[in-house]
Amino acid sequence: MDGLLKYNTFLAEHKPQLVLSGVPEHFWPTICKKLTDQIFDAGLSFQLAAIEYEDGDQTPYDPLWSVFATRDIQPSDPSHVYLIDHAWTFKANSIRSNLRNVPGLLGRMCNLMQITANSVEEQIEEVCKSMWKYAHTYTIGGSEFSVEERIPMWYVMDELGSGIIHSDNYNFRAVPFIHIPEQLTYTLLFPVKDVAEGCPITRNFVEGDYTGLQREAMLLPWEGYCEYEVEIKEPSSKYFLEGHIVESVPAADFTKEKSISGKLKVYSEYEYVNQYLTHPEFEIVDNETDADILWYINHFKDYKELSENSPHKFVNQFPFEYVVTIKDLLALVARRCSNERSPPEDEHEDQPVWFPTTFNMKTELYHLVTNYMRREQAGLDNHWICKPYNLARGLDTYITDNVFFLCRLPLTGPKIAQKYISNPVLFDRPDIGLVKFDIRYVILLKSVNPTEVYVYSNFFLRFSNKPFALNDFEDYEKHFTVMNYNDGAPLFRLLCADFKEAWSKQYPNHDWVDVEKSIFSMLSELFSAATSKDPPRGIGKSPQSRALYAADIMLSWQGQKIESVIQPKLLEINWMPDCQRACEYYPDFYNDIFSAMFLDKDVNTCVQIL
Repeated sequence: MDGLLKYNTFLAEHKPQLVLSGVPEHFWPTICKKLTDQIFDAGLSFQLAAIEYEDGDQTPYDPLWSVFATRDIQPSDPSHVYLIDHAWTFKANSIRSNLRNVPGLLGRMCNLMQITANSVEEQIEEVCKSMWKYAHTYTIGGSEFSVEERIPMWYVMDELGSGIIHSDNYNFRAVPFIHIPEQLTYTLLFPVKDVAEGCPITRNFVEGDYTGLQREAMLLPWEGYCEYEVEIKEPSSKYFLEGHIVESVPAADFTKEKSISGKLKVYSEYEYVNQYLTHPEFEIVDNETDADILWYINHFKDYKELSENSPHKFVNQFPFEYVVTIKDLLALVARRCSNERSPPEDEHEDQPVWFPTTFNMKTELYHLVTNYMRREQAGLDNHWICKPYNLARGLDTYITDNVFFLCRLPLTGPKIAQKYISNPVLFDRPDIGLVKFDIRYVILLKSVNPTEVYVYSNFFLRFSNKPFALNDFEDYEKHFTVMNYNDGAPLFRLLCADFKEAWSKQYPNHDWVDVEKSIFSMLSELFSAATSKDPPRGIGKSPQSRALYAADIMLSWQGQKIESVIQPKLLEINWMPDCQRACEYYPDFYNDIFSAMFLDKDVNTCVQIL
């Protein structure tokens, strides 16, 4: 293949990457040639040197290495772009297994990070603590890739790449680049300023539109921490609208027309409604025009249009209900609640006692770091669970007590950090022992202003598959309870009636009736807060709307004494929850739900809480 054809093929495969990464076009031919011929010539222009410190002068934030130019380098010279190899590519939930099982990896990382521990386990722990000063990240984009394939990848560059230090006044950029023919990732290193021989090579470790305290917190692994008192305030309405399709709301004086007499006709996109809704006062139809009730599985936005064109119809969603179903907004709504705040160690945080201390890592990282540092000074547990705003099944979710890792995670996309429940109430599973569990309650929102909320009394349970302990956080079956989607993981099933019987034996001093009262009180408080403000900061009034959600809850011990007080902790509210189990366990599930929602009937299994 001649040179021009090779270059055109290269551009056809890689131009979008190069443009997105901001690689100047005059470097592209050199990149093509160096990749094709596997030319790694950074050693001709750079020298890696260890930095020597006087005894006691080095801090955990000081660099161990530096890279210097061995000749003059100009950004206008197309030859000055270099391929940097990656010493380690990994996912954040496989670090320890990689270090144990990949030949030579642990030794190489110990040399790079100047770790001198003797035993293998000590070395692994030290690498895990130090690595986030060296690790960088990329994500594969594109709708052709599955959610699992788009989970962020991390990498550590080779010794020379890892030796480049940070500067706000940087002279080089280093960007990850996937070479498609090899299916390998390299880093492209190229100058953005003139660099004279003997000068240090620097780069910006926090690229992107990060400013102020957010940027300061993201640079903590290299520049340290300075504490400032900064009040946390609820953001403006604009924040609640960012990234969302605009929703319309009915006119303020709109009143729903009554449906025609006879059976209520239901058009449902959800197979389990069609299969299990057998109540004689409802009829399943196969088109929206004939329907009195529209039960969609995709987001509905046109409430104003519905009120004008079909004022007699119901729809199974509320305007702006995402303020409780998206994790970062749920945290903002929860902060509005109750004067009863978190335990004394978190008294500086404006959180209700039933909601784990939570921060938006995109906008509140500095507050997270401040909370972390205060907890560390007080000797409190400091494990945090970090989750994407809008993913489920534990995907891209990590548990850590490493503040450097916390500071790097905002680079992987929008996430919240939530205080990990370190003292959960456990369930004694036969043949396994004491495991974590969570409880799912189905919630019916029937009206907003006035707000009317019901809870389906038959709750659902999920269990971990291994005994709980505050270690081995990469062990999914120890720390997570969602086994439905985890290939190869057994699913332990238990009906709520059987759970209550087991609970009375395992915790005879804690009546389940009292626990459930506190759960209902928590949910009532949340929905009061969620409907206390007008859209977009709260759920909107819509007389045609009815909605079904699921609340995932964990129980925690709270207080100075072991097993003193059981406190429910709300983990998340799920939109359009999977109700397959509900139907299989309780075949009248949808009959009861629809009767309470649409027929205004008292149903034993639907308890009004607000």
